[in-house]
Amino acid sequence: MKRHPQAPPQARDRRAAHIPAAPGASRVTDPAPTTAVVGGGIAGLAAAVALAERGVRVTLFEREATLGGRLAGWTTELADGSTATMSRGFHAFFRQYYNLRALLRRTDPHLERLTALPDYPLWHADGLRDSFRHVPRTPPWSALGFALRSPTFTLRDLPRINARAALPLMDVSVPEVYDRLDGVSAHDFLHAIRFPEAAHHLAFEVFSRSFFADPRRLSAAEMVLMFHIYFLGSAEGLLFDVPDDPFPTALWDPLARYLEERGADIRVAQPVDRLASSSDGGFTLTAGSHTGHYDACVLALDTGGLQHLVRDSPDVADASWYARIARLRTAPSFLVSRLWLDRPVAADRAGFLGTSGYGTLDNVSVLERWENEAHQWFRRTGGSVVELHAYALDGLVDRATEEKRLIDQLHQVYPETRAARIVDARHEWRDDCPMFAVSGYGDRPTVRTSNPRLMIAGDLVRTDLPVALMERAATSGMLAANALLRQWRVRGHELWTVPLRGRDPLLRHLARWSAGPRRGRSAHSPR
Repeated sequence: MKRHPQAPPQARDRRAAHIPAAPGASRVTDPAPTTAVVGGGIAGLAAAVALAERGVRVTLFEREATLGGRLAGWTTELADGSTATMSRGFHAFFRQYYNLRALLRRTDPHLERLTALPDYPLWHADGLRDSFRHVPRTPPWSALGFALRSPTFTLRDLPRINARAALPLMDVSVPEVYDRLDGVSAHDFLHAIRFPEAAHHLAFEVFSRSFFADPRRLSAAEMVLMFHIYFLGSAEGLLFDVPDDPFPTALWDPLARYLEERGADIRVAQPVDRLASSSDGGFTLTAGSHTGHYDACVLALDTGGLQHLVRDSPDVADASWYARIARLRTAPSFLVSRLWLDRPVAADRAGFLGTSGYGTLDNVSVLERWENEAHQWFRRTGGSVVELHAYALDGLVDRATEEKRLIDQLHQVYPETRAARIVDARHEWRDDCPMFAVSGYGDRPTVRTSNPRLMIAGDLVRTDLPVALMERAATSGMLAANALLRQWRVRGHELWTVPLRGRDPLLRHLARWSAGPRRGRSAHSPR
């Protein structure tokens, strides 16, 4: 890995880290190897694209009827007879998602199907308001600018902050950050710093809950890495883009066509039942009535799907790998409620709002601010399309009660919605996001397995790169493809990440001094 004199396309940060492509032939030789990619989410699509572009014969299996994984979309008929595209909810496409954006550029070279949201406001129920619209993007000025502008920091708060405890935020590198902080919860780490209580709730808890977990269960290392990626290590800033159409139209339908043009066979609504090793080192894959032989395989499934397939595929890797997969856990349930209202929210409402202190409500989106389909609803009916998210919910909660409670919380945030009639509503309950628990990093699987022809991709794997969420999925898919291409002596694909460690040498030195000797790697850490 090395610094590169030029940032990736359409990026601002000249310190972005470049991971060069491994050298090799431009394409595989005939007969081209075959690879099954199991899972059609971001990770699977990234792996499939990277392989198909080098001439590998790819078959992509997806259990659902549409591609996209957690960003899939599907058609639903509303109570007024119109149709709409439902999904699992809003996702922010941050500018530091270099590898995900490179994937999308395959069909949208200038990312014209993404549109920028002008602000990322945060509201607390006690009246405090924060915004990232005018915060400088380059660290450390980003942190200083946020503190000076935020109502949650005052002059009398500053002497109370434990600056030494906060220094690890300034010296982040992977995997060392896990050596130092994986055994601490995000909640305890922030408590030790003694940030003002308002800042703790309004800024830091909003960020940590984006991992779908309560901060008391989330690894501090994962949260500190997140601050490095989005705020303290990258000059891209915290503003972001969103697709201007539903996910299938804007993202996945064009990418499916791109894959098919390169010879890929895409099989949706076809879950894979079993994978078995074959005598030539490849695999026999069974999916319903289909049985096929493949030279290699990439498993790009969510936690539950991966565990289910692995239980029925007993001979594809060593025993320690099976045990590691069995120990994976998912984050608590979350709820996405989308409401089609008969009248609009106030004109000055943000497209996306992060919230704290409003019970279980974590954010509110007003979709017609950016999505063409929702804007057509607004033009046709005069009403708004509003989406609510609630993360890390109690598994024993009554679903109907929680759905009503979430709407009541919307009325507190945007009081004008009390008078709106809900023409229709959709409520999506899910519990399939990976859990990044305290002391869990060493046990997470890597892209490579004990079987050189079997790879794993997805946001559940560890990559030893500073990536998270959607970007981790895209990056791991590319890494899985690159690992297979290298075996076939074919050139891989270059990757980019935010800087590999803190930007300021003095702050890094102070952080190392404050930490003292670093702990040894865990028994499960990669060699």
